[in-house]
Amino acid sequence: MTTEAASRRTPGTPCWVSLMVHDLPATQDFYSALFGWEFRPGPQQLGPYVRALSAGREVAGIGVLPAERQLSIAWTPYLASDDADAVTERIRACGGTVGVGPLDADHAGRMALASDPQGAVFGIWQGHTMKGTAVVGEPGTLAWNELVTPEAAPAGRFYEHVFGFETEATHHPGGDDLTLCLKGRPVAGIHGAGDALPRERGPHWATYFAVSDTDAAARRVTELGGQVTGAPRNSPHGRLATVTDPEGAEFMVVQRPTE
Repeated sequence: MTTEAASRRTPGTPCWVSLMVHDLPATQDFYSALFGWEFRPGPQQLGPYVRALSAGREVAGIGVLPAERQLSIAWTPYLASDDADAVTERIRACGGTVGVGPLDADHAGRMALASDPQGAVFGIWQGHTMKGTAVVGEPGTLAWNELVTPEAAPAGRFYEHVFGFETEATHHPGGDDLTLCLKGRPVAGIHGAGDALPRERGPHWATYFAVSDTDAAARRVTELGGQVTGAPRNSPHGRLATVTDPEGAEFMVVQRPTE
C-alpha cells in the first residue's frame, strides 16, 4: 500500500531513515541502481549529506561517516517529535543515551541521535521545512521499521514512556513480538529475538524497503556488490529478503501481498 505522508507527523511516528557510510559516491550508485533513487544535497552539519528522491519525492538520507565517530554502518530510523530537546531529556530519564545533539539541521529541522537502554540506535526529528519522507509503501520507499532486541517487553516500556506509544502483543506460537501504535495505528514493531539476536549486531532497528519483486531485488543486490544474508521467503507481511549493501549496511526488501 502506498501512502502519501502527512505534512505533520504524530510524535513517535517513524518519519525518516538515514545511513552514514565511508564512500558516499559508491553508495549513491548502489541505491540508485537498486531503487532508482536520485539525489540532491541536504544539511551538512555532520559532514557531506544527500537526500534520496524517488520520483522526485524525498525518501531517505545518506551521509559520510565522521572519521572520529565509531558508529556502525546501519540504516537508522528517525522518530518524529514536536520538541527534540524535551524528548532527549525523557530518553536520559528513562535510561537511554543521547549521542548527538539536539542540533539544528539548517532550516530543515532539529535532530538528535540516541540509543535505548539495550543499545539500539535511533534518531529524533523535529521537522521544520522538511517534515520527513514524502511517501511510504511504494517500491523504493520505506515500508516498515522493526526493533530487534533480546526481549520485547522491556524495550516496549522504554518507547512507551518516551514517545507515548501503545503496545499490542502479536500472538503467534513461541513469538515475543509487540506492535507499537499511535492512536490505534500501527507504526513500528518490536521483535524479541532472545538468544537468536546476532551477537555482532546487538540490538538494532531494522529498516524495510518496499520492492515490486523481492526475488529480483535480491538478485540485483548481489549484481551490485551487496550480499543476500537471508534468502527470499514468505511471511504474513509479504515476501521478504535480508540483504546488505557493499559497505555492510543491512536492510530488508519486502514485496507486499497483493490485495
